[in-house]
Amino acid sequence: MVLFDQVQLLDVAGPLDVFAAANDNGAHYKWITVSPGSKEVRTTSGTRLAVDAALEDVTGPIDTMIVPGPSDWRAAVSDPELISGIARLSRSSRRIASVCAGAFPLAATGILDGHRAATHWRWVPELAANFPKIMVDRESIFVRDGKVMTSAGVTAGIDLALSLVEEDFGPEVARATAKYLVVFMARPGGQSQFSVRLAAGRPHNDIVRTVLDAVTAEPGRDHSREALAALAGVSVRHLTRLFHTELGTTVARYAEQIRVEAAKGLLETGNDTLDLVARRSGFGSQETMRRAFQRELGITPSVYRARFRTTRSQCGRHP
Repeated sequence: MVLFDQVQLLDVAGPLDVFAAANDNGAHYKWITVSPGSKEVRTTSGTRLAVDAALEDVTGPIDTMIVPGPSDWRAAVSDPELISGIARLSRSSRRIASVCAGAFPLAATGILDGHRAATHWRWVPELAANFPKIMVDRESIFVRDGKVMTSAGVTAGIDLALSLVEEDFGPEVARATAKYLVVFMARPGGQSQFSVRLAAGRPHNDIVRTVLDAVTAEPGRDHSREALAALAGVSVRHLTRLFHTELGTTVARYAEQIRVEAAKGLLETGNDTLDLVARRSGFGSQETMRRAFQRELGITPSVYRARFRTTRSQCGRHP
């Protein structure tokens, strides 16, 4: 694992603790941490980390190189020693992985050119804008394209590491590791599940913000145009116009997306029947929920729930 100043501590500790737990459950991992000049690094939390070796002293062959994410990706990609070291080690690595904004140092080497890649949802637009040769995947928790794996934000590094454990030592070891760490074996869907309200940003209009927050807070309530207009104290026509101007969408579409998001959470974490999930998330009926899932996700609620069973379900995988 390649460390450098201002890495996210959880980007480092999450995957390494997965490998350590995997070793207690039948795996056989050995790892070292490296940094340019073998320097101690300071993480985003202020915690200082010592490393095992200097980046420039490590030679191949290497099984897996992992690059965690920095808080300031521009500073990381402007460090020639770091970028040249990553580029050199990538040539002798069987596989390469990044966590969160660790995709940016990889991108700076050209490793990701012509490939699909993921990063934290917050940095997706910047990765796409600054490295146009990369096909940025906005949805997946992590993506595998050839020998390179890139993951979404922060805790997605745990998902990625569990997938590596499953690939290396099988699903039983990965499942035991996930159980020990008290994390999901797999998080179906993708980072888009966090982005419905976030993607709407902070609209300029107070009325729109009030309606967005009301729908998000209680997806199961009556969120018809009439009910929301009454809540906001405006006409249906005015509310419709505000949504179109501020968000480029309709009240009904936003409410449906929020309800799909709520249903996904219920499907991921519980054993309620589909009918109960539909009622609790505001759809009213299982059939209405099924149609909404098909429109928003292209799959049925039952298929979405089934994808919990293996880490591979959450991976945007490309040969």
